[in-house]
Amino acid sequence: MKITYDESVDAAYIYLAVATEPGGVERTYCCDPLEVNGQIHLDFDKQGRLIGIEVLGASKLLPEGIIPKEKR
Repeated sequence: MKITYDESVDAAYIYLAVATEPGGVERTYCCDPLEVNGQIHLDFDKQGRLIGIEVLGASKLLPEGIIPKEKR
């Protein structure tokens, strides 16, 4: 698992697949923002496997330690 964080937009991407090919995301499911108290998008591949999670407003939604403190 790999996590990237873009401080300029407070967004994190959690890679669940070891390697995702360009164009490897077949479908994105947008979670209901009211139910998750923010914006979270789930990315699936052609076989329907969850391969990544995008979290907007990541510094508020993710637990301590996921994003390095110097970037919070």
